[in-house]
Amino acid sequence: MADKQIAFFEKYLTLWVLLCIAIGIAVGYLAGDSIQIISDWEIYKVNIPVAILIWLMIYPMMLQVDFASLKEIGKSPKGVVWTVIINWMIKPFTMAFFAWVFFDHIYSAWLSPELADQYIAGAILLGAAPCTAMVFVWSYLSDGDPNYTLVQVSVNDLLILILFIPIVGLLLGITNITIPWNTLAASIIVFVVIPLVAGYLTHKITISRKGKEWYTSKFLPKFKPVSISALLITLVLLFAYQGEKIIAQPLDIVLIAIPLIIQTYFIFALAWYGGKKIGLPYQVCAPGSMIGASNFFELAVAVAIALFGLQSGAALVTVVGVLIEVPIMLSLVRFANKSRVKY
Repeated sequence: MADKQIAFFEKYLTLWVLLCIAIGIAVGYLAGDSIQIISDWEIYKVNIPVAILIWLMIYPMMLQVDFASLKEIGKSPKGVVWTVIINWMIKPFTMAFFAWVFFDHIYSAWLSPELADQYIAGAILLGAAPCTAMVFVWSYLSDGDPNYTLVQVSVNDLLILILFIPIVGLLLGITNITIPWNTLAASIIVFVVIPLVAGYLTHKITISRKGKEWYTSKFLPKFKPVSISALLITLVLLFAYQGEKIIAQPLDIVLIAIPLIIQTYFIFALAWYGGKKIGLPYQVCAPGSMIGASNFFELAVAVAIALFGLQSGAALVTVVGVLIEVPIMLSLVRFANKSRVKY
């Protein structure tokens, strides 16, 4: 079997993020105080320019979700149940735990309590948002079952609607971080409910008129440049606001990355070896473990900005999540492929 290749943009996502850091910092430096105008464009604390950009990222992802696939759950429910347990009963809480240990205790000499709380909040938002789009890439590269991956992702997209707000609220409350509930609810409506409904209707109507083959091969690829462009512009905007902080405290990027990396490998190991223990086939366990390890960072970024602002430490943590995700996930894909024979 020939080696599968990741698309050019996804393969070098970390490089693009680094370029966006440089461009954003330069833009922030040159624009000075005038860039604050963008942060004032908001309704109910949801920043309008960022909302548009995030929506343009999330809507193309929702186009891939096929809720008709949910009827396949009954044929082999064990994999979906295991994915739900990992993503919703374990992952958010281990992420909060690692964040609390590192930011509140191990790093206490370097971080103020207020900044530590911001970083913990950002980590919680990442941990409560399981991956929806990039997991299709990881599943493809690790030769996972594409139909079952679609089922797993569809289930998680529905559960985000139900569980994201209470889990985030619970974990932020435990860490004594003030929760603007109206903003949190508005963020889910704007960044999940609306694009999910729009994606479902587009999927249903377009396939009924043009067929599934045309939808997959012709329609979906048209949205990829839109999603990519929106991601890059969002990152530039974020770093335009975060530039001074990064220049003043470049070590913070490393400090943030360490617990996120530990969490990613920990959750993958738990999902992988646990799935193997309960008898999941490789083609189901591999993508299920990838879903657990990776994050819906677009949603995390959007909610962090809505709750805490463009210049917040929470927003910075979610962006660091983008920075480290691709190299880590590619290492996990390599592990899965090498372990397949023994599996």
